[in-house]
Amino acid sequence: MKVIVTSNKEVAGKKAFELIKSAMDNGAKVLGLATGSTPIPMYKEMIASDVDFSKMTSVNLDEYVGLAPEDPQSYRYFMQSNLFDKKPFAETFVPNGKAEDPEEETKRYNKVIADHPIDLQILGLGRNGHIGFNEPGSPFDVETRKVQLTESTIEANSRNFENENDVPRYAYSMGIGSILKSKNIVLMAFGKEKADAVKGMIEEKVTNDCPASVLQTRDNVTVIVDEDAASELSDSSVDEKLN
Repeated sequence: MKVIVTSNKEVAGKKAFELIKSAMDNGAKVLGLATGSTPIPMYKEMIASDVDFSKMTSVNLDEYVGLAPEDPQSYRYFMQSNLFDKKPFAETFVPNGKAEDPEEETKRYNKVIADHPIDLQILGLGRNGHIGFNEPGSPFDVETRKVQLTESTIEANSRNFENENDVPRYAYSMGIGSILKSKNIVLMAFGKEKADAVKGMIEEKVTNDCPASVLQTRDNVTVIVDEDAASELSDSSVDEKLN
């Protein structure tokens, strides 16, 4: 695991985009993508660049159960608005939040991942240490499944809805086992509210109480955090600082 601390999230977004471009220069064809506010600076860099993504495939981490692709709160809508409509990809995969049979949908998505091995997976980090929607207690070997969201995750995500009661209680999520099969992983986290989770992920014991801590077991992981998110880390944990 390599840990990079940046002066702000915009610098972090630039660095993450550099890693994507480097991966593509080295033959990467499939990107695992994430939603939420964290990857937006990176997506802005992708859009502003002259890099052609039209031969690339994307596989998204998750989607809310019950939301249609055209719902403004769905993750498909987010990806279209923040990236795909401006930088077309050859293929883009997001779980179907309106699938009638959850078991069949998870099987379908696991096949998508198997058929499109991920070269570079982008991750955010939940305040409770979750990656994707793999909440505390999630097994490290699990694949895509329907998950129940914790109250802390619902509260954190409520900022995107009119009120907390509108936040879906379930989601389809790529499992930790699937994430760990990615050739390379880049995780970003910003803000003081993420500092405890960042410390748990990097410096404390590997435990599914903090799902992201499993990333300690991989050499192919780059963590990019701003100074606030890194505020509880010891200097010895930091490999590089960028301004």
